[in-house]
Amino acid sequence: MKKLPPIPEIPEEEKTPVVRLLLAFMEQQQEIIQNQQVEIDALKTEVAKLKKLPPKPKIRASKLPKDDDNDNPTGHSGSKKNNSGNGTSKSRKRKKKLAIHKTTVIKPDNLPEHSRFLGYQDYFVQELLIKPFNTRYRLARYKTPDGDTCIGKLSFDTHIGHFGHTLQSYIVYQYYHQRVTQPLIIQQLTELGFDISTGQINEILIHDKDHFHTEKNTLLTAGINNSTYIHVDDTGSRHDGKNGYCTHVGNETFAWFSSTRYKSRINFLQLLRGAAVDYTLNDAALDYMRAEKLPHKPLSVIEQSHQTCFDNEEAWKYYLQNNSIITQRHVRIATEGALLGALINSGFPSDLVIVSDDAGQFDILLHALCWIHADRVFQRILPLNERHDKELNWVHTQIWELFYDLKQYKLEPDDPLKSAIAEHFDELCRTKTSFETLNQALKRLARNKTELLLVLERPDIPLHNNLSENDIREYVIKRKISGSTRSKDGQLCRDTFVSLKKTCLKQGISFWDFINDRISKRNLIPYLPELLKGKVCAV
Repeated sequence: MKKLPPIPEIPEEEKTPVVRLLLAFMEQQQEIIQNQQVEIDALKTEVAKLKKLPPKPKIRASKLPKDDDNDNPTGHSGSKKNNSGNGTSKSRKRKKKLAIHKTTVIKPDNLPEHSRFLGYQDYFVQELLIKPFNTRYRLARYKTPDGDTCIGKLSFDTHIGHFGHTLQSYIVYQYYHQRVTQPLIIQQLTELGFDISTGQINEILIHDKDHFHTEKNTLLTAGINNSTYIHVDDTGSRHDGKNGYCTHVGNETFAWFSSTRYKSRINFLQLLRGAAVDYTLNDAALDYMRAEKLPHKPLSVIEQSHQTCFDNEEAWKYYLQNNSIITQRHVRIATEGALLGALINSGFPSDLVIVSDDAGQFDILLHALCWIHADRVFQRILPLNERHDKELNWVHTQIWELFYDLKQYKLEPDDPLKSAIAEHFDELCRTKTSFETLNQALKRLARNKTELLLVLERPDIPLHNNLSENDIREYVIKRKISGSTRSKDGQLCRDTFVSLKKTCLKQGISFWDFINDRISKRNLIPYLPELLKGKVCAV
């Protein structure tokens, strides 16, 4: 709260009745202003809470080095700690890794005779060469004695069409990694002296990318089969003027994105199924239908079915209609079960834990919930009085105590601590407060006990879904900059390149090197799905 300026000091002999009256009035106004400021600050805090605004950042004091000589842009040493001429010792160590493309020896001017050579003092200058490099291929034409015409053939080892590998890699890198829009890319290249059109830029960005799509699609199966858990989340994704959704699947080793028209459990199961299109009725499918309370009549028809495998969606829909399973809810549960059965039948790991933010479409198999999202239910609650506020703060404290106990349990699993955490959770959920909204939130927390405390059985899984939210932010930023996609190729490429980019980052691979390697078809960088299998090491 800002301090008001003090009331000026006036000598006692000058305090006439009028002056005394004015001083009393000023003191009264100062008190009113201070009370109003307190009320304004309280209202601002309440508005920020209602709008879910972030709190004021706590900016730490700058910790810049006191010795200005250490920050020397010329590369010459001005500090007693470093006399090598290469800046600080940290910079000198970094520059040892530089690839040297040209070396020039500079001798002193007016060097006296018989001077003794002491070696070299290195001074590094880094430069970037950006200029067109155009090659004209003159294809020789000959007429044979038979009257035929022969012409020389181009080799596409260094280029594809009229544009070289490096130029194409640069365009793809700028658009998908640096998030530069197509108009800015063509403006930049035109100013640099290239003769390229908007259509050619678009061609380079989205066409003939089947080998990228194949590598991205194979990531999902490789990532799931070599993981004990995955993070999942989704976000909005407009395509061709219509709303849609982009689903993220990944963990610390890979990231995979796919855009679809709708979001549902059927859609999620179809995404996990990959390129397969079959439906299967087996024990896993029937167990799912029973758990979802499929009514007895359609369930008995499916249990007694002699046909258990269906080649595609059309065959499955024909089977349901032929057996009078036409109610929307019954069709949905049966379809989800058949898709889950196909997943298990294809070797999908049944012990894989799916970590989500409590979105219903992800609740299959072993499902774990994010503690951060569980607490957000309580953050949205607005207390009506001071007592409610104290009870809500107490619940927040208990939730975070549980969270920190679970973090400790993950580090050192211990049976007594496991029992104590479970008992603490039950005690919290049994608590009755004077705030009914808070009581209902605690009941919801109790219903999610199995998924929130799954970490007690599987200490290897994370406690939150932040990784998925961080990964999907890459897609959201690109969507905000470039807007929606229009063509199917454009949508596929956006999903593919964000998947490959995030996976390269997690595998410690330069995305520029990866793009250049794949477009030039050198394929020196290992196939990303093979890296997930642990067969080769990243370069």
